[in-house]
Amino acid sequence: MPAHSDLEQWLREELEHYTFDVLGIFRKTSPSARWPIAASSADQLEGLLHEHDHLLPLPKEPAALANILEVSIVDYLLTRLDATEGAEHTRGTERGYPDLEISGPAFGGSYHAVDVKVARRGDTNKSKTQSRITLYTGNTYFKWPDLHWPGTMRTFNDYRSHLDIIIIYTLDSDSKARVQDMEIIVQQPWKIASKQRSSTTREYLGAVESIAALRDGRGEFSTPAEFYRFWRAYPFKISAQVQKQLARLVQKQQQEIEQLRGQTAQLPLED
Repeated sequence: MPAHSDLEQWLREELEHYTFDVLGIFRKTSPSARWPIAASSADQLEGLLHEHDHLLPLPKEPAALANILEVSIVDYLLTRLDATEGAEHTRGTERGYPDLEISGPAFGGSYHAVDVKVARRGDTNKSKTQSRITLYTGNTYFKWPDLHWPGTMRTFNDYRSHLDIIIIYTLDSDSKARVQDMEIIVQQPWKIASKQRSSTTREYLGAVESIAALRDGRGEFSTPAEFYRFWRAYPFKISAQVQKQLARLVQKQQQEIEQLRGQTAQLPLED
């Protein structure tokens, strides 16, 4: 069985066999529909669906298309994990962190966070992403890594490792599948991090924009310690809602500490 240090390599090897096969959105009726449809292969069925106008194009809007890609790749990995002895997994929520939690004896018995990012190649400069990839939300679970924030499976520091699966694609407006020249990259977030936010309005940490740098893990930090020191000191805005959540979490943590102290005090002293 692979040790936890091999999860990154396991993901790379498994994703070499991944193919994005969502070719469009099926509709039951169309002006040229003919029934029954008989096909002896997937390729023949695809051709017939196109011919009879049963396939609508996937959305071009980046967030909507990214969601389809994320779901597809997580579904694929869940299938591969089910086939891996000693692997355990939990799928994340749509807006939570991470997208996939991997654990079990096959990966050292610890918890590992795997998040999926999707980026389109630039329209004019295809060596860069169209927009900067978001690595983490900077003013909640990342900034206070020992608190269990809503929308997360466990605290940030409970994970032995954090890994990003980055899907890079070129938008093909003429194709119903929309996705062309897909490339999949697996990296530790700190290795591809920049010193720039990914949004001017939201509290997000951004990745480097160069696709070659993403591929090679050449971000703007030399070590994980440098990365965490920089971004945890960054003056992110803390909204009133986040402040209330933080106060509740700190209070809950304090109560748990006091309860633990009480239990410890009741233990019999050893001679």
